Amino acid sequence: MAEQTVPATAREWHLVSRPNGWPVASDFELVEAPVRQPEPGEILVRNAYLSVDPYMRGRMNDVKSYVPPFQLGQVMDGGAVGHVVASAAEGFQVGDAVLHGLGWREYATVPAKHVVKVDEARAPLSYYLGVLGMPGLTAYAGLLEVASFKEGDAVFVSGAAGAVGSLVGQIAKLKGAKRVIGSAGSAEKVARLVADYGFDAAFNYKDGPVAEQLAAAAPEGIDVYFDNVGGDHLEAAIGALNVHGRATLCGAIAQYNETGAPAGPRNLVQAIGKRLRLQGMLVRDHADLQQQFVAEVAGWLKDGSLRYDETVRDGVENAVDAFLGLLRGDNTGKMVVRLGA
Repeated sequence: MAEQTVPATAREWHLVSRPNGWPVASDFELVEAPVRQPEPGEILVRNAYLSVDPYMRGRMNDVKSYVPPFQLGQVMDGGAVGHVVASAAEGFQVGDAVLHGLGWREYATVPAKHVVKVDEARAPLSYYLGVLGMPGLTAYAGLLEVASFKEGDAVFVSGAAGAVGSLVGQIAKLKGAKRVIGSAGSAEKVARLVADYGFDAAFNYKDGPVAEQLAAAAPEGIDVYFDNVGGDHLEAAIGALNVHGRATLCGAIAQYNETGAPAGPRNLVQAIGKRLRLQGMLVRDHADLQQQFVAEVAGWLKDGSLRYDETVRDGVENAVDAFLGLLRGDNTGKMVVRLGA
């Protein structure tokens, strides 16, 4: 079967220059590369969906971080789901649906130890890149474990219409939040946060100072802040957090493409008197929650109590456009690239 269905070459994206500020299309190149048959312990996967995520922008810089940078002239990687088309590994058969980390390409030869089988009967395949995947676990662990959320908390989420933020707000409501406030970058997204995702209030950060809009939306302050943005949002949240407030520092998309020094927060001294806890998070630290997370979130999806949206771009050739669109905020929910049948 593999010989009949696997081409000799397939397309993959390479980083060819390191962006200075905002990435541009010429920083990337779509390359035709050989498809390698699996060796013992490996499987060959035809990718069905690729994930594009904000953290990938940091990997385009040649700096030391929690994950190695992309190498110039080499294929990039990221989350992907697809189907096994050839297997030289015990426990994997042709046709199995799998999740792995070799995205940004049409076909991937992957060590089986780095692959997880997924259940297409439980949820659509692309969901394992979003609500049942890394963004979903980020929202779940970041709110419940890192921020120590408790029933009755008032919660503020920045980037609230994105893959992580939209889930944080809904999980907070499902777990008994007193009030959930979100910020987003368009009137359409703000309306969706309230009408579709159940947020109690939302505002467009482009309409005026974030601190003023947050104060109006949360007159009694907030107990938890889930930060996907950084900058003026983090500064505003520090000002709004009540005594013993907690903030999960998940992302800082407002700063990823800046070439100068970040503007803030300038009010960090408030963390002393308020006894605030500001904690960074990486989702890989919370793998122990994986089974609990999938079981609970899948249940919410099944009974309709949790809403999940995707923004889908078609074709591997449009993966860079999807990534650039993600950085601009073009997506509602998770941005994925569909590679077709």
